[in-house]
Amino acid sequence: MWVGRFVQEVERLWYEVDPNARAAFLWPVRLGGTYLPRVSPFPIRPGAMIELHRLTKRYGDFHAVRDLSLRVEGGEVYALLGANGAGKTTALRCLATLLEPSSGTARIAGFDARTHPLEVRRRLGFLAASMGLYARLTARELLRYFADLHGVPAAEAPARIEAVVEAFGLEEFADRLCGKLSTGQRQRVSIARAVVHDPSALVLDEPTLGLDVLSGESIYRFVEDARHRGRAVVFSTHQMSEVELLADRVGIIAGGRLVAEGTVAEVVAGSGEASLARAFLRIVREAA
Repeated sequence: MWVGRFVQEVERLWYEVDPNARAAFLWPVRLGGTYLPRVSPFPIRPGAMIELHRLTKRYGDFHAVRDLSLRVEGGEVYALLGANGAGKTTALRCLATLLEPSSGTARIAGFDARTHPLEVRRRLGFLAASMGLYARLTARELLRYFADLHGVPAAEAPARIEAVVEAFGLEEFADRLCGKLSTGQRQRVSIARAVVHDPSALVLDEPTLGLDVLSGESIYRFVEDARHRGRAVVFSTHQMSEVELLADRVGIIAGGRLVAEGTVAEVVAGSGEASLARAFLRIVREAA
């Protein structure tokens, strides 16, 4: 793990010397038991990497998200919780430049998703439950395509692709057509696709959906390693055990609004309940 910490410290010092630096850092970083070539051209910047400020998204008179504000620092994992229809996915899609806010701002590494969408996409790894795969490409071909799309240098792409194949356990089906993969296999390929360019911010909408326990463990390891390497991670889930395992802080949305925020212990204590699951139910019901 010292390699990852070394890279993070070098990047921090580089940014202090030159805030506009775009030098490529090519030292290897570790993901689980695998060392990945470092291809991201953007150093990790201190402060808020993911930020929503008074974000509102309306559809006619209906507010899917209303006046939502949150900040996620580099090296922090933030769990966004809410019942179906609460506004989680809408907020995450605004961050990913897939939806335009009605008002307010969504920023990645200081770049506004509305005014600088390409800069946001360069720095963001986004996974949505509804995103599909190209059925006529193999998993490896798909990763190669997205590595090229994200500008991973041609000399670095093969090693990067093989590293994520190993890290997410894709070896057995990496050369199989995506259209012939199982639900769990497709989900693992989707996550590998989202991170093949080594983004500084990760937005993961239900990343373990359709995965069994063993497959989910590779995602947990990846999120924990992303934290150690200074990445900012926002993920949504309905599994409270995942939140307790991974999250530094939790935000709960109800009716498009942020109704509770804090560490797991703070949210549970503030609700007067004995567990996160019961705290979530009480907070959502009282907000209705």
